[in-house]
Amino acid sequence: MKLTKMHGLGNDFVFFTDEAGATKDYTELAQRLCHRQTGIGADGLIVVVPSEVADTRMRIINADGSEAEMCGNGIRCFAKYVYERGLVAKETFTIETLAGIMEPTLHINNGKVEQVTVNMGKPHFAAKDIPMKADVPMVKHFPVEVAGQTYEVSSVLLGVPHTEVFVEDVTKVPLTTLGPALERHPLFPQGTNVNFVEVVDATHIKVRTWERGAGATLACGTGCCSSVVMAHENGFTGRDVDVAVYLGTLHIRYAEDGTVFMTGPAAEVFETELAI
Repeated sequence: MKLTKMHGLGNDFVFFTDEAGATKDYTELAQRLCHRQTGIGADGLIVVVPSEVADTRMRIINADGSEAEMCGNGIRCFAKYVYERGLVAKETFTIETLAGIMEPTLHINNGKVEQVTVNMGKPHFAAKDIPMKADVPMVKHFPVEVAGQTYEVSSVLLGVPHTEVFVEDVTKVPLTTLGPALERHPLFPQGTNVNFVEVVDATHIKVRTWERGAGATLACGTGCCSSVVMAHENGFTGRDVDVAVYLGTLHIRYAEDGTVFMTGPAAEVFETELAI
């Protein structure tokens, strides 16, 4: 099997194409290939499969074997992968995901995709849509008790469920303990991604993410998008915001009509062939 390692600002994935992969169970394969000591090492496995409703379809399997609805960094890598291999010839096209149809636009230099802008759709704010065991139309300043301490959180569904905790300094957050505690909190029946957000000013924020099913990641595209949405809804920022993660910056635009646009890089690391 020919495999490709790619990353979007450090959020890394193993890619391959499977014409018969629409309904396959990739749980064991994802766990094996994504293992950082005994496999290739990645946050997730991404499979290109045919679509009946879009130009192509993306399946993403987290490192723990669970299937995710969407991935912002992953979909930028996906767009680069299918274009540069001739699987899709258009510079703006559609991708089927479990979160709906996404539409990337490629920024190309000398035949290579350097940046990708993705229409990420519109956020859903009601607790029942996230889903979250609360009866509120928008989750803002919501008290959640974890390990004897109460945190005010904001939550939103943007492809996948995300919860934001606004902090003074993201470098001081106990990411590997507080992240999983919030991810698996009983309030979230399907779990939640957790973003710790430091507001620098009205056009800049910093984000650190504990990703549902993958753990601590260097970047999370949907997490950066949801962080901008909730930073704006809380009155902290405007609608055009640069989001700093460990290895670079994503630009997020939260349009007046509620549509979220994400622009950022995608990079290929290497190709290999393995007997699976």
